Amino acid sequence: MTQQGIKLPASGMDRETVLARMREARARDANWRDGRTWSLVYFAGEEITQLIQEAYTMFMAENGLSPMAFPSLKKFETEVVAMTAGLLGGGGETVGSMTSGGTESILMAVKTARDMARANRPEITQPEMIIPVTVHAAFEKAAHYFNVKPVRIPVDPDFRADVEAARAAVSPNTVLMVGSAPAYPHGVIDPIGEMAAIAAEKGILFHVDACLGGFLLPFIRKLGYSVPDFDFTVPGVTSISADVHKYGFAAKGASVILYRNRNIRRHQFFVYPDWPGGLFGSPTMTGTRPGGAIAAAWAVMHHLGEEGYLKLAKVIMDTARKLMEGIQAIPGLYILGKPDMSVFAFGSDTLDVYALADAMDARGWHLNRQQLPPCLHMMVTPAHSGIVEAFLNDLTHASAQVAANQPTEGGSAAMYGMLGSLPERKIVRQFILDFMDKLTSIE
Repeated sequence: MTQQGIKLPASGMDRETVLARMREARARDANWRDGRTWSLVYFAGEEITQLIQEAYTMFMAENGLSPMAFPSLKKFETEVVAMTAGLLGGGGETVGSMTSGGTESILMAVKTARDMARANRPEITQPEMIIPVTVHAAFEKAAHYFNVKPVRIPVDPDFRADVEAARAAVSPNTVLMVGSAPAYPHGVIDPIGEMAAIAAEKGILFHVDACLGGFLLPFIRKLGYSVPDFDFTVPGVTSISADVHKYGFAAKGASVILYRNRNIRRHQFFVYPDWPGGLFGSPTMTGTRPGGAIAAAWAVMHHLGEEGYLKLAKVIMDTARKLMEGIQAIPGLYILGKPDMSVFAFGSDTLDVYALADAMDARGWHLNRQQLPPCLHMMVTPAHSGIVEAFLNDLTHASAQVAANQPTEGGSAAMYGMLGSLPERKIVRQFILDFMDKLTSIE
């Protein structure tokens, strides 16, 4: 499908027409305010949403590219980084940067490990990083972008990284080892202490991907939940990523990448001293950095404070526990592993979970499909606290419908089942490429 039919209007629309068109388009989007979706948006209520909107728009035009031009953004960023480091066991030497999201933070961690090896271990010409199969796909993207070979290790039956496999995977080319806190697919924390000890023993960097848990795990620990050690208090941990726009409840476009010290972070920076446009230095991937995202992160962290985050953490965990208990009580369903916080997956040995997802779609709920093994994924936020009973009731009826082999109109179960079972993954890759290409076409 071509896009030649869409052109810049010859004359502009008035303000109200533009906004009306946008509201009309938005009406078909996922209903995240009412808790009908289980990913992508971390909604903590209208009061917080209004605050970050105001903070964002106040600094909408400012550009984080130049802290000399906008010292306010420098203040906001350094304070967000410092507060995040304090939450995650950092000390006086801990440093970091704000990025546009978890993917960019992960890209920076991998790029830093590669470039540090280039500087200190020039004999490595084909760098490798050790990653559990459950780490975020952004590590695969980083491997692709930066020509770092991903060495994938399996997980144990509890879905946590296999420590002995991690040890066995270390080679003379290893520059980085990675663990998750928690891993997105099943919500479990890898054995960070044991893995980081191996990395320290072998003299390689160790990154903790806490994009999902960095702003929740410290608070649920204070609430009395058992949280394995995962941060800079663990010897051997050299970098951590944590997303402020997830459970930090900031506006989209706000993550933090932290390093144990400046000597490591220097390898993150890009500098070019010979540009006719002036001396050029950039701390992260992007040049222009939206000032609004930085300002909104600072605003919400100061607004909530420890007390506010603790209150939200309690709501989240109470809700997640009710949901997991309710799902476990439905015949044929079970939770995968033992999730450490508010993100989990459930599967079945008797039901087609993709057909179950279709049946829930028909009831207005949107669950994420996962594979290897087939399961459905849920990410719980405060927005879900009022819909537990309604969700479990619909899930109970949908499970009975699937058990009785009653089909759902327009479902995707057959496609997911087929793609998940194909042994030739190149075919699946081609399907995804074709799907992405179609997504960018004008309807």
